[in-house]
Amino acid sequence: MLLKIDSLKEEIDIQQVSNAEELESFRLKYLSKKGILNSLMEEFRTIPVEQKREVGQKLNELKVFVNEKFRLLKEGLTTAEDPALAEIDLTRSATPFPTGSRHPLSIVRNDIIKIFSDMGFTIAEGPEIEDDWHVFSSLNFPADHPARDMQDTFFISRNPVDVLLRTHTSSVQTRTMEKTKPPIRIVCPGRVYRNEAISARAHCFFHQIEGLYIDKNVSFADLKQVLLNFARQLFGPETKIRLRPSYFPFTEPSAEMDISCDICGGKGCAFCKETGWVEILGCGMVDPNVLRECGIDPDIYSGYAFGLGIERITNLKYKVKDLRMFSENDVRFLAEFESAR
Repeated sequence: MLLKIDSLKEEIDIQQVSNAEELESFRLKYLSKKGILNSLMEEFRTIPVEQKREVGQKLNELKVFVNEKFRLLKEGLTTAEDPALAEIDLTRSATPFPTGSRHPLSIVRNDIIKIFSDMGFTIAEGPEIEDDWHVFSSLNFPADHPARDMQDTFFISRNPVDVLLRTHTSSVQTRTMEKTKPPIRIVCPGRVYRNEAISARAHCFFHQIEGLYIDKNVSFADLKQVLLNFARQLFGPETKIRLRPSYFPFTEPSAEMDISCDICGGKGCAFCKETGWVEILGCGMVDPNVLRECGIDPDIYSGYAFGLGIERITNLKYKVKDLRMFSENDVRFLAEFESAR
């Protein structure tokens, strides 16, 4: 019987059909109830028990082979009869599924990362659940700073160690400075949390990208040039920037950066509150105390840092008025960004 199976397999392997009638003849000869394969199954019952395992395995292989051969002959015949069908994937669903689109925050996040990557920055990431030292103490926050209060920060535990949801991605910067010797040039994208009431203009979680550059002889002029290049690549070559003095515990001097309003071209409109300027980020030179806390000698190295909210930038690019829309995942809203994939 084994010889019969091998001979039959060789016979089937060379079979060809040129029309539907020949294909049906193939099916009737080998696969029908009165076909050769079914006859072999009946004959299998009469063979000795000690041969059943080997013969049964061969029969199963033959059955699979015959069915696959029939499928290939059928597909070849269909394509030959209508060449246009050769381009059709017959395994696809008859009802097309609508394609999704990238989330607007992901679009803007990737655009920002691409701009800074082209300037030599690498991506660094860290945990969203952090300890007090990485989020506050290492960044020069005084013990009585309002950010340490439970009304501003989500604390998970207070004793013996303060554990919290990070309020900024600056904690990734301190972790990098702890483990890496300068020069350091990184951007830190990620989700952060603040204990705020949810509204059209605020949310209890949002997304940031912060940047850090530490090396010898880094100046504020270097920072300004990087930010100008970033703004013009993201918002257009005619974009202007201005830096206003500000205060952050971890940078000195500190500044907030505005860009010329891309809606009115800096002439003044309702969006920019008639000023012609829109704030997009905070920045400054890394405070020597921060460098010292992270094991970097401030007498040798200096650096700058900056941070921006992705939601803020997305609002500017796509004129989204309600922050809650970013997290509600309404497919009608997300479909508006399909062309930006």
